[in-house]
Amino acid sequence: MADEKKLALAKEVYTNLYKSIDSRGWSYDKEEDALIAYFTVRGEDLPMRFILVVDIDRQLIRLLSPLPFKMSESKRMDGAIAACVASYGMIDGSFDFDISDGTVMFRMTASFRESTIGDGLFKYMIDCSAAMVDKYNDRFLALEKGFMSISDFMAKD
Repeated sequence: MADEKKLALAKEVYTNLYKSIDSRGWSYDKEEDALIAYFTVRGEDLPMRFILVVDIDRQLIRLLSPLPFKMSESKRMDGAIAACVASYGMIDGSFDFDISDGTVMFRMTASFRESTIGDGLFKYMIDCSAAMVDKYNDRFLALEKGFMSISDFMAKD
């Protein structure tokens, strides 16, 4: 019974999620069986890809935005430091850095356990995440390409 309630709530959240994206007139792809939606937002410089996952078991909404490049092996220590610097002052969300392959990903989560989730939360999550990714994605790329040092990255915040 508890699993059925979790599934029903997760499906309701997922339905509200894609209604929220629809209200913006955006196109997106979805995996309804997995409760995942994919969409791209145009920022000031680099396009930002987003993945919204409704996690049934943990009753979480997970918003992920992988950057469209990886940090090269020689830049991974700088990438790890940059992810910490960028995440430090954020109220919601953070940059995750996988030191094994150089992947940089923004992540934000929200619990929907025993809750009703509306359009406002989805708009907040998407807008806040897009602002953070847009603020930092070009800095991470400049760091990777050698156009910016880690000291310069740190000084910008």
